[in-house]
Amino acid sequence: MARLKEKFEKEILPALQKEMGVKNPMAVPRIYKIVVNMGLGEATQNVKIMDPLMADLALITGQKPVATKAKKSIAAFKVRAGMPIGAMVTLRGDAMYEFLDRLISVALPRVRDFRGVSSKSFDGRGNYTMGLRDQLLFPEIDYAKVDKSKGMNVTIVTTAKDDNAARALLQQFGMPFRTAA
Repeated sequence: MARLKEKFEKEILPALQKEMGVKNPMAVPRIYKIVVNMGLGEATQNVKIMDPLMADLALITGQKPVATKAKKSIAAFKVRAGMPIGAMVTLRGDAMYEFLDRLISVALPRVRDFRGVSSKSFDGRGNYTMGLRDQLLFPEIDYAKVDKSKGMNVTIVTTAKDDNAARALLQQFGMPFRTAA
């Protein structure tokens, strides 16, 4: 069992239940899934750029990514419908908790001049999205093999009804939110 999942069941769940005043433990918000997305606009000119991107995303998440394709043709960007323009992975279960653990304890502390993640990136329904500037934050990626650094979006989907409940959940997990100074 993942370390963070065990922590959730033993420590975080009872603490949130007490904090929110909920009697039923099933009513406490949980993390439902994590979606990691890497967009690659240069793939329109050179499709071979997708292979290292997919390999890096597979190393980071431990799961094979799915190539995302353009829905519409846009002449100004030289994009045709059906062209691969990025990759994404949806994590659930133990893989999700392992990724979140590595994100919080290993990758985020490696960000240069890190002061915490924004607490304003909630969508109003309890989901949190953050952007990472490059994939080199994760120790799985070999610096020598990376030809170009790519950013990624990490969306944490929770069962919380509002942003405050989701913020409390992520704070319990140890997400380093920026403090207002």
